[in-house]
Amino acid sequence: MIIAIDGPAAAGKGTLAQSLAKHFNYAFLDTGRLYRAVGYAVLQAKEDPCDENAATRQARTLDPQNINKILSNPALREEETGKAASKVAAIPSVRAALLDLQRNFAQNPYLENGQPAHGAVLDGRDIGTVVCPKADVKFFVTASDEVRANRRYKELIEAGKTTDYATVLKDIQERDKRDSQRAAAPLRPADDAFILDTSSLNALQVFQSALDYIALNHE
Repeated sequence: MIIAIDGPAAAGKGTLAQSLAKHFNYAFLDTGRLYRAVGYAVLQAKEDPCDENAATRQARTLDPQNINKILSNPALREEETGKAASKVAAIPSVRAALLDLQRNFAQNPYLENGQPAHGAVLDGRDIGTVVCPKADVKFFVTASDEVRANRRYKELIEAGKTTDYATVLKDIQERDKRDSQRAAAPLRPADDAFILDTSSLNALQVFQSALDYIALNHE
């Protein structure tokens, strides 16, 4: 089984994806981290994330055999890396370079211990529409701008970062605009995706809603 989970930043899709992967013992891939890895590599090379050649070159150097180690780098969670990720993700040649890697993971999923899995959970922004349009289950996880900004603000403060709510809200809205208006695989729900609005739900309630949907529609 392939479960595709899409949605904007701080909506809760990553938490849901990891919870479902653990519940079903499926392989998990945070595809957004692939773009963060590319953005981070571009920044480390002191190049511009909007530079198509630089970003594409870095995307093509990602080693599929070493992907879990690459994506575990804590620097990928930095706000600056996230901004760079959104910029490189708007470049068609970068998306093309990473598309095969994502599809291969979905079709040939392996757990972190190297054992083959019976399914895969991928979260990102174009899984149900582009990467895995024939996924067995599709979710689009969303929440209001204000709720998402508040969640991200709390995360950053708890991590010891210096910021303010207004700045975080502006960053989220700008990223949403870039992601939804880009020419290559814009952020949008798949036509057959189940919409999960998490604005007034906690993580357990979101997880239970997803399980209920899977049980009712994919026995």
